[in-house]
Amino acid sequence: METAIILVFIIGYLAITLEHNLKIDKLVPALVMMAISWALISFGIDSFPNWFDSANHNLLESFGLLEHEEKMHIMEETLLHHLGKTAEILVFLLGAMTIVEIIDYFDGFSTIKDFVKTKKKTKILWIFSILAFILSAIIDNLTATIVLISILQKIVKDRNMRIWYAGLIIIAANAGGAWSPIGDVTTTMLWIGKKVSSEKLFLYLFIPSLICMALPSFIASFLPIFKGNLDIEETVDKKKSKFGSTMLYLGLGAIVFVPVFKMVTHLPPYVGMMLSLGVVAIFAEIYSSSKFSLTVYDAEESDAHAHHSPVHYSLSKIELPSILFFLGILMAVAGLESLGILFGFANSLQDSMPLLGTELHHAGVSDLVVLLLGVGSAVIDNVPLVAASLGMFSEPLDNELWHFIAFSAGTGGSMLIIGSAAGVVAMGMEKIDFFWYLKKISWLALLGFLAGSAAFMVTRTLF
Repeated sequence: METAIILVFIIGYLAITLEHNLKIDKLVPALVMMAISWALISFGIDSFPNWFDSANHNLLESFGLLEHEEKMHIMEETLLHHLGKTAEILVFLLGAMTIVEIIDYFDGFSTIKDFVKTKKKTKILWIFSILAFILSAIIDNLTATIVLISILQKIVKDRNMRIWYAGLIIIAANAGGAWSPIGDVTTTMLWIGKKVSSEKLFLYLFIPSLICMALPSFIASFLPIFKGNLDIEETVDKKKSKFGSTMLYLGLGAIVFVPVFKMVTHLPPYVGMMLSLGVVAIFAEIYSSSKFSLTVYDAEESDAHAHHSPVHYSLSKIELPSILFFLGILMAVAGLESLGILFGFANSLQDSMPLLGTELHHAGVSDLVVLLLGVGSAVIDNVPLVAASLGMFSEPLDNELWHFIAFSAGTGGSMLIIGSAAGVVAMGMEKIDFFWYLKKISWLALLGFLAGSAAFMVTRTLF
């Protein structure tokens, strides 16, 4: 039965990568793969010798000896656990996307658009790469990607050019998320699990992460696609809302507030995001009521507003297919994780790899194993791989092993478009083709990953 589930995952995965050839939206195979995987798990529950307890990050002993009813109860509890964790991400994502759309409703991004004065392609590349690197450390790589691609859509009208920028934003956002405890789901897991501290995470990973972002951007700036200037149309805008800049700063400030709320209350990030959305929505409703009464707008626009509040309008603009795709892919991976397949793979990888003379201090774990974990996180979601490593290794707080895992899992996902949350969201927002990313961006991500890993091996000897 395990073989059948793995086969379903591989077929579903291939269907997602070949969505343009098959002319089927990627959310369809993702949802089908998720449903069939869990159906097979339910049918074959009595044949599985192992079960991975995701809440405690370890294998349940003697699972095979339990009664059928007990096994079914554990499966339902596990399914509920994974749905809860996935829903946390999806609700967080819905909140962030709605705030971004509310800002756009008031034309707030024109403030940043006006700030980007240059038309030089390489300068715009560096502006967005640095913004992604810094923002992802503050508001996490997923939200930073959403915000920056939304801004990019206002500045760069040529989609072929825009997806190149989006590819480099993914690399920069994942690199920026690696050195911050709130920048990536995996670093947050290690931080909450008391494996890394925020101070040492910065000391160990800031320079490797910076190199991981800077090298691909530097190489890309010499590619023909980034030569010359952008053709930015000089359009005469309609009268802009006088609240545009206010809503921009309020919206971005509300997103930045989320990690602060989490640190103070110890509640999951989606709770803070819902509070932020509520506050932004209040101001949006107040401002929208005076938007038309104080400013002269044409009758058609005024009538349109009469039937749509800014919050309702913003919710209607959200990319719901991306949300459903995310649900499907995360829950399908959760199925593999629950059977202990990923845990067993990580264990066998550790046992079979030679130590090559590059042992981590106090740990019999080869650097090559951790590097392969990074490559694996591009193919399979990095969350279960890090979850498996939490159960596999017992090194103390701030051992360099945990920091290398944080870097490797956080930045390795950039090598494939569906290897990270940032990539999945960018894929949904810009309809980026899997194979286009593989040919054009993956090699840049690989170079950045390897250069950053080499830098880590140097910086860990300094602390």
